[in-house]
Amino acid sequence: MLNIAWFSTGRDEAARQLLQVVQESISTGAIKGGISLVFSNREPGESRESDLLFELVHNYGIPLSYFSYRKFKVSMEGQEDWRLKYDREVAGRIVKFSPSLCVLAGYMLIIGEELCQKYNMINLHPAPPGGPTGSWQEVIWTLIANEAEEAGAMMHLVTPQLDRGPVISYCLFPIKGKPFDQYWQKGDKETLFKLIRQHELAREFPLIISTLKAMSQGEIAIRNGKILDAQKNIIQGYNLTEKVNREVKENTT
Repeated sequence: MLNIAWFSTGRDEAARQLLQVVQESISTGAIKGGISLVFSNREPGESRESDLLFELVHNYGIPLSYFSYRKFKVSMEGQEDWRLKYDREVAGRIVKFSPSLCVLAGYMLIIGEELCQKYNMINLHPAPPGGPTGSWQEVIWTLIANEAEEAGAMMHLVTPQLDRGPVISYCLFPIKGKPFDQYWQKGDKETLFKLIRQHELAREFPLIISTLKAMSQGEIAIRNGKILDAQKNIIQGYNLTEKVNREVKENTT
């Protein structure tokens, strides 16, 4: 049973949609466990989008905690350790919920070393295992520059090394062949960029949901910074490509 602390800045509609689909999977029993807390680095009144997220959280009856990153940064001006102090404040707000898993769902802050070592925290990165780091835009441009054969997305354990924590799960899709080849051949990088993003984005929600399902059902687990399968063997990521691609196909037909 997962006891989830859900971290979200709540910057857009996608943040609300992701919470909705996860909560739906919890309510049907597909994900075994629940969200015991939603934490945001914004407070009410800072953004219309985050206020809408807070309203949704209240409607679900989930405890909400918030702590303004922006205001804290201003108040700590000139103090070199202000970032560490912020994370310690966050830790103090979630400790009583004793989460077994923290999910970063559009949380627009880099987690510091101390906090990510205190909890099992997972994050989505829009690239295949071992692929480019950085924002989704940087990832796609790097894939195009390298004339990569495939793209994908992965869930990984958050560590001090950005986007390089142990891979928990992943899915892949080819970016050579139909419908990509015509744009490679034309050198139409702008259209190629948009097409790769479209295919990657369609897989994000299914990958997150499938990963949480697998973790809640004991198919994969995190132990001492290692990823284990159901037989307690250390793995380099759980390949959910077939399951995710099947769901994407079902959603588009």
